[in-house]
Amino acid sequence: MTIRSICLTSALALTAGAAFADSHGQMNFNRIAAFATPLNMAEGEDTQRETSAEIIAASDDGMTLVYTDSPLGVVGRIDITDPRAPKPMGNTEVGGEPTSVTVIGNTAYIGVNTSESYTQPGGKLVSMDLATGELTGECDLGGQPDSTAHDDAGTFVVAAIENERDEDAGDGRVPQMPAGWVSKVMIENGAMNCDVVRIDVTGLAGIAGEDPEPEFVDVNGLGEIVVTLQENNHIVVIGADNAVMAHFPAGAVDLTRIDTEDDRASLVFDSEQPGRLREPDGVQWLDDTHFMLANEGDMDGGSRSITVFAKDGTEVFESGSDFETPIIQAGHYPDKRSDAKGVEPEGMEFATFGGTPYAFVLGERSSTVSVYDTTDPANPVFRQLLPSGIAPEGAIAIPERNLFVTANEADLIEDGGVRAHVMIYEYQDAPAAYPQITSEGADELIGWGANSGMVAGEDGMIYAVNDSFYGYQPTIFTIDPSQTPARITRALPVTRNGMPAQKLDMEGITLDGEGGFWVASEGRTDRVIPHAIYHVNAEGEIEDEIGLPAELLNNEVRFGFEGITKIGDTLWMAVQREWKDDPENTVKLVAYNLETEEWGAVRYEKAAPEKGWVGLSEIVAHGDWVYVIERDNQIGAEAVTKKIYRIPAAEMVAAPLGGDLPVVSKEEVVDLIPMLQAQGGYVVDKIEGLAITADGTIWASTDNDGVDDSSGETFFWKAGTANTAAN
Repeated sequence: MTIRSICLTSALALTAGAAFADSHGQMNFNRIAAFATPLNMAEGEDTQRETSAEIIAASDDGMTLVYTDSPLGVVGRIDITDPRAPKPMGNTEVGGEPTSVTVIGNTAYIGVNTSESYTQPGGKLVSMDLATGELTGECDLGGQPDSTAHDDAGTFVVAAIENERDEDAGDGRVPQMPAGWVSKVMIENGAMNCDVVRIDVTGLAGIAGEDPEPEFVDVNGLGEIVVTLQENNHIVVIGADNAVMAHFPAGAVDLTRIDTEDDRASLVFDSEQPGRLREPDGVQWLDDTHFMLANEGDMDGGSRSITVFAKDGTEVFESGSDFETPIIQAGHYPDKRSDAKGVEPEGMEFATFGGTPYAFVLGERSSTVSVYDTTDPANPVFRQLLPSGIAPEGAIAIPERNLFVTANEADLIEDGGVRAHVMIYEYQDAPAAYPQITSEGADELIGWGANSGMVAGEDGMIYAVNDSFYGYQPTIFTIDPSQTPARITRALPVTRNGMPAQKLDMEGITLDGEGGFWVASEGRTDRVIPHAIYHVNAEGEIEDEIGLPAELLNNEVRFGFEGITKIGDTLWMAVQREWKDDPENTVKLVAYNLETEEWGAVRYEKAAPEKGWVGLSEIVAHGDWVYVIERDNQIGAEAVTKKIYRIPAAEMVAAPLGGDLPVVSKEEVVDLIPMLQAQGGYVVDKIEGLAITADGTIWASTDNDGVDDSSGETFFWKAGTANTAAN
């Protein structure tokens, strides 16, 4: 076997933003860096412990970030003097569970939960020097703090004292005493005055008014405080004199055009939820009169929406299900949460960039940031959807440096997944880099995700299949790559006898030359999913099923066909990993002749993994070559192998199964890791789609796992141009 590298011109040019057009003709936010929270652990610490980034703030000069890390009981600091190269500054223990942080000048004020139990809550406000990481003071708050904020002048810090309910007690419902309140800590000459002002908010809400559970606070330019009582579905506005100046129910929304079935198998947006309580979490003042709510829900509600109120209780805007629409179109809809709260808008931030006021709404379950122009608070205009890390919890805007930052709390170390990250974005005079593929503009609302194999059609379209995550909705998507971002224009259900076909795990697709398709399904015997090839006509109906012969099935393992292509009368399928009869670090490329019905194979030597495993994810014939994706299952800094190789088509001569198989040679076409790094986030593991159009343009795409333990990001990009001349 020989391995040679060839030159390939990347259309990405290692700058993701340059490859995509601006759909709004305006300035855009683009991600420029990511910081993994384990980097802040000291030398010798066990970095395999769970860590997190939850609530985040920045120093007055915008050069230092500070975030709360609840699992470790610390706050972490990051040097962003160069925002494209964030540097760790270490962690500081705070004597409890940090729940929130806000910064005045160069001092961080950290809410810390020290509760002994739900019935004996406790907490404190701790101050810390951001330059040194040293704690400089603390004040007893008497209860469990949730969020914190400060006024523009830096004269006080306000804390929402939630004294949260025990979801396993009393059917998880309020009232559960002790009640919560709002605390105000005055800042005098840079130091905290521990004569804490306690503001009573009991007896206001119609739902368990005796047990208010303050969730989120924000302060406007007049020193007025707005606080959400999430479980109570109530809003309280507190004046600069510490008196309650207004309070009112957060209300309810009649939701339409939503998915309410938590089946992890289909995306159908035709249901309704009348009278859905908002139960807001995050809140941000848009000006001194209006504030926006992120209606996450908790005990009984969650309207999946955003709402704008005037401080006198007048509702001036409600998004309804429109908030979810761009998220659905970008493939970020979390089907596992359909029966609960959908994408779960939770945290928020507000700031003015370049004279335009923007609200940033974090979708906790969709791992997105929805950016709205709030020039008219009564008519927020959606501008962008940004990709975040998994489960964004907090955000901070630094408009003086044209920066925006998110803290993403999920750490999947126990499952071998990606770590928690802080993501950094820049406000740029540049095209929007994300999304790279969307169903916006289609005749119907098309939800999609977990896209796997692809093939280029003769009509210039690209066709892609979803995998078994959507087991009750197997679909062939038509993608128009000539638009920017690429557009999903049609979703064709794959059916048997007119009903959605089940027991499929579609991992590859190729054209049949007659308007239909051949689809490769990766089997899994323990789930009664057969390893098979399916012939699907232009209407999506399965016309024929070809099962594997005994020579293959006698040696099967879980990891089967990943990709299918057609050369003449022969279908070629890439097997992802070694089966029982394969030598180590080799896999089969399996052939099936449609005319003779004979099976055969050749052998492909893949890289030996440095960690985890390496396998094939796709196979595409083009010209005199057959192209494959070879990748490891590693994420972020652990990723080593994410490459496209090509094999001379002349070597694709199948030998009979059961005997010695010829080993094909391969040439490296392109290393995809630099392209994935250029997206500004962490390197994702699943590059699963490859299509080569008639002009030789190579398109690659990633599988977002249906937004399940994934950020939901799908990258769909030009990975270069196929070179049909050998070096």
